[in-house]
Amino acid sequence: MAAPTDNMKMLQFLKLIGQLKRVPRTGWVYRNVKDPESVSDHMYRMALMSLLITDPTVDKDKCIKLALVHDMAECIVGDLTPSDNVSKDEKHRREEAAMKQLSSLTPDNLGQEIFALWEEYEHKSSAEAKLVKEFDRLEMILQAHEYEELEGTPGRLQEFFDSTQGCFQHPDVLQLVSALNEERKSHMTEKKNSQST
Repeated sequence: MAAPTDNMKMLQFLKLIGQLKRVPRTGWVYRNVKDPESVSDHMYRMALMSLLITDPTVDKDKCIKLALVHDMAECIVGDLTPSDNVSKDEKHRREEAAMKQLSSLTPDNLGQEIFALWEEYEHKSSAEAKLVKEFDRLEMILQAHEYEELEGTPGRLQEFFDSTQGCFQHPDVLQLVSALNEERKSHMTEKKNSQST
């Protein structure tokens, strides 16, 4: 059994991670999306994408862990976007400090694993990290499409789709992106047809 101080640290870790449920994804806030998803909402669906992957050449468990860790620092630094005028280096510095703080609240071996997973994702230093980065972008455009559907505004969040052009390489992800684009195109055509009648 962990020492009382270790349990208090773990409780603090879990409370900090809980903040992710209350950190809205900044990109949606800036686009005036009503009731934008939280960072933890985004990470959860990425973890499910990792669970569903059928590629036998990647470590599915590692993908799930990477998805759960990749935005963890945002419970401390917030969800910084390019619109926030924070350089990539400064963003990385802040997130690295946050990850060190979070890792220090867990038992040594677990803290080291969490920090190593975050670094692996940041540097895209494995096939799994590269795939999870694609899931990050896929989850974003899937969410953009869902917001367009909810609002009845097909095409309003096109900039999110444009920002991912050429970013997808994995065959499984490319198939999902193709299906998503097909569904979205059909919704945009339906909307245009209903307006012209």
